[in-house]
Amino acid sequence: MATIAIIGGGLVGLGTALGLQKRFPQASIIVLEKETEVAQHQSSHNSGVLHCGLYYQPGSLKAQLAVDGIRQMIAFCQQHGIAHEVCGKIVLAVDDAEVGRLRALHARGTANGLRGLRWMEPGEIADREPHARGKAALLVPEEGIVDFPAVALQMKKLLTDGGARVITRSAVTAIRREGPGQIIVTGDTELRADLLVNCGGLHCDRIAELAGLRPRCRIIPFRGDYFKLSERGHRLVRHLIYPVPDPRFPFLGVHFTRMIHGGIEAGPNAVLATKREGYRKTDFSLRDVADYATFGGFYRFLMRYPKAAASELINSASKSIFLSNLQRLVPDIQMDDLSAEGGAGVRAQAIDEEGKPVMDFLFEEAQGQLHVLNAPSPGATASLAIGQHIAARVATMM
Repeated sequence: MATIAIIGGGLVGLGTALGLQKRFPQASIIVLEKETEVAQHQSSHNSGVLHCGLYYQPGSLKAQLAVDGIRQMIAFCQQHGIAHEVCGKIVLAVDDAEVGRLRALHARGTANGLRGLRWMEPGEIADREPHARGKAALLVPEEGIVDFPAVALQMKKLLTDGGARVITRSAVTAIRREGPGQIIVTGDTELRADLLVNCGGLHCDRIAELAGLRPRCRIIPFRGDYFKLSERGHRLVRHLIYPVPDPRFPFLGVHFTRMIHGGIEAGPNAVLATKREGYRKTDFSLRDVADYATFGGFYRFLMRYPKAAASELINSASKSIFLSNLQRLVPDIQMDDLSAEGGAGVRAQAIDEEGKPVMDFLFEEAQGQLHVLNAPSPGATASLAIGQHIAARVATMM
């Protein structure tokens, strides 16, 4: 009986374990998670939005797995009684240049197989979101909101009920090949596996290096800050309101998000973080900064996109600029409506050696190993579909 070890107990790791458990019911499945519980980083430090595949290049893995993934995730939540709501969202164009980009998004979403997309003129926008202002909008009815931490805990339960082991407090410190298999070291324990799947998220490049790979990219952490809206601010937003994103980047811009357990958050920005798991602006890790400061692709990224990098840094430092970005979508939002900081997330964004953000999901194989080297948003939404994709790849490796 084969032993398959998954490193990383976030949604992608858990979804991968479920996919492998279903495809290989006789295999011994082990999930190794360094924290005291699963889903403690990107899986829970996000906006809680179900993304249906609007933004992604037709034919890309992101497009395929997001469209399939949201439908699987909604069915999973329905089956297990997990809080979710398919409330839909609008993507709002506020000037002529954005209208053109919005039409391209409409075409992209249609090519990806999204259902019910609808072009909206200003009057229709006002009917759905009375306080939003724009020249046009795209209604995306399949998008929604969900309790991702509850999803992760249910995934963990299904795994353990099915005989898998989910081992927390198990940071991986070394990996070495022994014959056709792998020896994975966590603390004083050595675990033997026939196959290793790296779903390490913010640390996936480091895990790949421990396993003997030279990844084609490096994880650069980007922190996103959120604000909670005041009670008055709640009355200004009904559903989800997004801007038209810059197509050069995988970030979606600051937006308004209804939360599944109540309240509305505004954000996030996307500023370079000084710690991979740094959720406060003051968090700092010399090792994490040195990782990208010694990577040539990081400087090429800054040279490629100096204006965007500076803009996000200023946006993070200035609450008034953050507010002005929100007011482009909902002009009536005022400073007093940003009632409290709503936390932050850190996105594990892969940057290649040329300084380009990796726009698609990225997988790399080695003998007895499969590494997930880029799976940020919509990774949470698509986690079940990603798991099935990985299981199919593993089948060709065993």
